[in-house]
Amino acid sequence: MFWLKKFISQLFMPIPLVVLLLLFCIVMLRNRKLVRSILSVAVVILIFCSSSVGSNLLTAQLENQYQVNNKSIAPGCLIMVLGSDHDDAVQGMATQKLSATALARLSEGVRQYHRGEDCILVVSGWGGSDSKVSHAQLLSAAAMELGIPKDRIITFPLAKDTIEEAQYLKWEVGDVPFRLVTSSTHMPRAMAIFQSQGLSPEAAPTDFISRKGHWWRLDANNLLSSQRAMHEYVGRLWFTLKYESD
Repeated sequence: MFWLKKFISQLFMPIPLVVLLLLFCIVMLRNRKLVRSILSVAVVILIFCSSSVGSNLLTAQLENQYQVNNKSIAPGCLIMVLGSDHDDAVQGMATQKLSATALARLSEGVRQYHRGEDCILVVSGWGGSDSKVSHAQLLSAAAMELGIPKDRIITFPLAKDTIEEAQYLKWEVGDVPFRLVTSSTHMPRAMAIFQSQGLSPEAAPTDFISRKGHWWRLDANNLLSSQRAMHEYVGRLWFTLKYESD
């Protein structure tokens, strides 16, 4: 089910979707009317998602739901940092192996950690089938490089997605208030998932990706932002259909 979800979600991402439409056009070259229609759709998708107007429309609906959290933290509070990605092949320290998204999440988690006293940092994420270490272990090592003591870190190295991260947290600590750190586009879905498990998260979003730009300039960064936003919309739909409808 995990890999099926990943595969289906990719079909709705801008880049794979445009590629599939173009491949379909090649197969259907004899039907010129249909090919023209599909090509028009592919071009519109590519232009919209590559523009600052399109990418900001998609991301703003997600990022505007939760603001940066600068509130004080009660002593002994938990800070849960959701996993992202890393690359074992990169040379250097653990922080250098983290993806930009993972580093942004961890940095915010460390910032939240230092806003309280005797806090606990929780990091999660499995390593996938081709990684030597779990993502949680690498996040833990990176957190220690950033000054967090080892005995103040809890790792969930088997959690594959946000739903499993919520389940592991509930099994480990139960229903206690905690601060949830993840990318701003991912935060609405993450909050819904953790709340569905009977947990009490307080949002601490980071990694904001909406950017101002010239409306006429098509940019790969805008395309990436659009793809991340679409991933969240598809993920929320999947979660609603599979879990909230039960």
